[in-house]
Amino acid sequence: MFKPIIAILAGGTSPEREVSLGSGRAAALAMAYTYPTQFFSVETDALPLGLDPARHIVCSTLHGVFGEDGGMQRLLEGAGIAYAGCDARGSELAFDKWRTRQAVSAMGVVVAPGRQFLAADKPTAAALSADLGEQVVLKPNRQGSSVGLQVVTSKVGLEIALAGLRQGEWIAERRIIGREFTVGILRGRAMGVVEIVPKSGVFDYTSKYTKGLTEYFAPAKISDELAAKISAAAETAFAACGGRDYARIDFMLANEGDLYLLEINTLPGMKDTSLMPMSARCVGLDFMGLCRELVAPAVERFQLALVAKQ
Repeated sequence: MFKPIIAILAGGTSPEREVSLGSGRAAALAMAYTYPTQFFSVETDALPLGLDPARHIVCSTLHGVFGEDGGMQRLLEGAGIAYAGCDARGSELAFDKWRTRQAVSAMGVVVAPGRQFLAADKPTAAALSADLGEQVVLKPNRQGSSVGLQVVTSKVGLEIALAGLRQGEWIAERRIIGREFTVGILRGRAMGVVEIVPKSGVFDYTSKYTKGLTEYFAPAKISDELAAKISAAAETAFAACGGRDYARIDFMLANEGDLYLLEINTLPGMKDTSLMPMSARCVGLDFMGLCRELVAPAVERFQLALVAKQ
């Protein structure tokens, strides 16, 4: 049967462009061991030239706005191009942190108490403190990779942080103190649980992308019971947001023992040292094998469509 070309999309126009290019290059090299592969650097919020629905299956490593929010996915669907990962509807939902909170809560996955607001109509620090306490996490409702994340530990700090919010839609959540975990999802099933230990105490953009600022334990040094609990919550959250093929789900385990969902990453980082590959290695899947498995469902959909046209 005809072997398609895997088109790796990377770059994009979001603040995470350089991170995406790193993911794309790594994925392209690994994917080339199994499939004919072509690398596309995305420079604008549009489909790159040269994609052919009769030849290409897209594996996107775009991060952030237009990459993970359903924008690129809608264009691919409109052009009839098969692609790996969550579809446009699921991508849009999971990228919207407030809608994600609502969807997973309805399925029994716990989220931290929080409020949604516009920068133009933001609450006072006193009102937020009364609702959520003085330790608060502020984050844009629709961004990725901890872009814009702020952790505030006092009412004065909260006043300063709120004063700096000039535009956009934001979420304020009660800060959960405890241990941070992540788990990769592949075909709806959880892989290994990884513990994230930032030396600063906060896994923000700097801790995430500066070498040596964070320790990782893969697999996490936790009981089988806790690993099963995190895995089950991750699978439930993935399904609740209409996930397809793969994603990475992040959690906080409070010191009191309660588990809280942080977010769903539908296009997680894909360097060999990224969290998704760490999770895969916990279950015996190396980077090359993971890349092969990420696109396998899309290849199946592509081949079925070919058969249907005959």
